Amino acid sequence: MATPKRYHPALVVLHWLSALLIILMLVIGFGMLEDLPNNQAKAPMLAVHMTMGLTILALTIIRLVVRFSTKKPAPATAGNAILDKIGVATHWLLYLSALGMGLSGLGIATMSGILPLVGGGTATVPPDFMVFPPRLGHGLVSSLLSILILLHIGAALYHQLIRKDGLLGRMWFGQ
Repeated sequence: MATPKRYHPALVVLHWLSALLIILMLVIGFGMLEDLPNNQAKAPMLAVHMTMGLTILALTIIRLVVRFSTKKPAPATAGNAILDKIGVATHWLLYLSALGMGLSGLGIATMSGILPLVGGGTATVPPDFMVFPPRLGHGLVSSLLSILILLHIGAALYHQLIRKDGLLGRMWFGQ
């Protein structure tokens, strides 16, 4: 069989859905949750954040399964061996960061006792999440993930606007 020109449609859907949810989660995390005091008024927003986080974790695992089980286009090139290696590393770091965010968030929720909020249950919001060890990792990985996303978007724009190689079309629908 010939090498496809595009990624599998399931991978395309998972990519764009994950991208949307991850960016939304970063906005919620940095722009809303960070500024709210840790009291019961924060519980509804935490419930949304955790539900979305678990969804992203599940999508990332499914995405990795689909990625390893479907045919992929030939490796892309930026026209420079070092940039090509950075591109590969960035993609794998994006996957690892999404997994790290989900797992550290799950760790925080479990250790703090707020996991029942996900199913509509009740839980007491702790006065300080920093006392839970996964919180430090969650914060650090969120910053790394933000940088990786900017790098990924910058690389996509470089391919689309400067190289004009149609690379974005590989992660879209069609023949």
